[in-house]
Amino acid sequence: MPDLLKAYPREFYERHAPAVARDLLGAVLCRALDGERILSGKIVETEAYTAYDPACHAFRGRTPRTAVMFGPPGVAYVYFIYGMYFCLNVVTEPDGVPGAVLIRAVDSRGCDGPGKLCRQWQITGRENGVSLMSPASGLWICPGSPVPDRGVLTSERIGISRGQEHHWRYFLKDHPAVSGRAHGKRASGR
Repeated sequence: MPDLLKAYPREFYERHAPAVARDLLGAVLCRALDGERILSGKIVETEAYTAYDPACHAFRGRTPRTAVMFGPPGVAYVYFIYGMYFCLNVVTEPDGVPGAVLIRAVDSRGCDGPGKLCRQWQITGRENGVSLMSPASGLWICPGSPVPDRGVLTSERIGISRGQEHHWRYFLKDHPAVSGRAHGKRASGR
């Protein structure tokens, strides 16, 4: 059982987004609600986005919406999509370099997709910019059980029209909470 009060430090996030996306598999996302209840679930699907990736929100530079992606690493980037869903991302890369990892699915009831996760766990624009490195923020990520490469698949990211050549979607093989297409190729060594 992971220690739900021990969050990842800044150094974990201060790396290239695809490496963080892979290493977040098996980590535990935690959410404090109502001042008493803590929801937690193993991260089972992620997608990485970097500064030089045309599918990244920050590809064209800093805007009020994307400012949080430019650093510091280890904070939440929450955005609203399709006029109805919030999506939770983890800011990565060194301070000043935009990058993020979308949390696509968590092993928790009803959290099999980024919009569903945010709806179930009441993650909204209020969480944009909060630190994911402390339980005091109400939203944090702590180490779980590392997942060996044989249990991880990669594929192109879902729902994008640019940057499809990057296989930066990482997910647990055969996990029922994985959203969208559950096929891919085996992850290479770290």
